[in-house]
Amino acid sequence: MSGVNFKACIFDLDGVIVDTARYHYLAWRRLAHELGFDFSLEQNERLKGVSRMRSLEILLEVGGKTLSQTEMEVAAARKNAWYVDYISRLQPEEILPGVEKFLNELKEQGIKTAIGSASKNAGLILRRLNLMDRFETIVDGHKVTKAKPDPEIFLTAARELGVKVSESIVFEDAQAGVEAAHNGKMLCIGVGDPDMLEQADIIINGFEQLTWERVKTWLSR
Repeated sequence: MSGVNFKACIFDLDGVIVDTARYHYLAWRRLAHELGFDFSLEQNERLKGVSRMRSLEILLEVGGKTLSQTEMEVAAARKNAWYVDYISRLQPEEILPGVEKFLNELKEQGIKTAIGSASKNAGLILRRLNLMDRFETIVDGHKVTKAKPDPEIFLTAARELGVKVSESIVFEDAQAGVEAAHNGKMLCIGVGDPDMLEQADIIINGFEQLTWERVKTWLSR
């Protein structure tokens, strides 16, 4: 990728900017218990990066349960209500280590930033974390109809930022998100478990030691 002038960074939200995954898990497990079965953290890995309704379908597969479309909509709404209650108590201290410093550096360097998240609660989360003004655009579940690994979220973010896909870098913590970035012809930095993110172009364990210069050096090789 030598010679590419990167102009934008697009961030997934859950698991990249803040760890809301545990709140999703608590809400899904609560729903599973209401439906009469348990739901483990290992099984929860299958829900990362996919839409709410697809997550519910996977949950029902795990429990061997079948619901009508109407019952599924009610169940998904209940899960979301519990999740919203949990995240309504989020504090800025829950921003993952190094994230704010890296965002500050990107701003200083003139790099545009966006959120690209399937979450329909992205606005609430960012407001609770006092991060709304740190991103030029927020593309969430209210703006798109296709879930990752479809690249719609990231393509929309690049378009709203006014940059080419080749000038954009995606930060993701889920396999479906990595695939979405690549399906959109974007480079992807995986954040988290190397075993789950082996398709990412680069994998980091977090933002604490990350600098924009280091990112550019990695991607220019």
